[in-house]
Amino acid sequence: MRPNRSHVDCPLAPGTRIALPDAAAAHLLRVLRLREGDTCVLFNGDGHDYQARIVAANKRGGEVEILGSEPVDNESPLRITLVQGIARGEKMDLILQKATELGVAAFVPASSQRSEVKLDPARAGKRLAHWRTVVASACEQSGRARVPEVAPPASLEAAVAALADDGQRLLLDPFAEATVAALDLPPGAALTVAVGPEGGWSPRDRGTLQSAGFTGIRLGPRVLRTETAGLAAIAALQARFGDL
Repeated sequence: MRPNRSHVDCPLAPGTRIALPDAAAAHLLRVLRLREGDTCVLFNGDGHDYQARIVAANKRGGEVEILGSEPVDNESPLRITLVQGIARGEKMDLILQKATELGVAAFVPASSQRSEVKLDPARAGKRLAHWRTVVASACEQSGRARVPEVAPPASLEAAVAALADDGQRLLLDPFAEATVAALDLPPGAALTVAVGPEGGWSPRDRGTLQSAGFTGIRLGPRVLRTETAGLAAIAALQARFGDL
């Protein structure tokens, strides 16, 4: 039986009691209909699952007692950062959700020359909070106990400049000659994959990425949509160098 598992953004320690945050209370008490005495699993991204018992449940919320903890070791040995050209609403949610399930370690949403989504500061903050919720929910479902970081949305130039200076950098490009099969990565490699928005990378975008050390690869002879391309690349990389 799959445990009732929920993400909470607060410290957890065996022997303590905490009030459930609103989102966790809604999930556990109203959606799953757990009651006092029922057990659940909480995680906060520190790499552990925490067994908990509900000790109070009412219309105002709930309280749990942390019974114990155990480490969760299911992170991929291939540490992938996904630089994703910001896509429209549900497409972006799908990318974040499925890439989290596939083991991506971090996300960098980037606005490029052909991006169809333009975010002002107010909208950017709301979208970032929503995206982080999507990623945490995907961790709940997939059993991950470390929540991938989602960076604030930024221009492609700013996003690339802020990247860590380690590992190989790949640019998904249907016009490139190299393929995943041609790659040679060491065990435990760090890898950054850049995927364009709905309109694809412009020549200027490609120049920005190539100047930052990104090498083009293609995924077969067909042009894939943005919500397909990144997921296909991640799956192929995980199958070859990760844990699929």
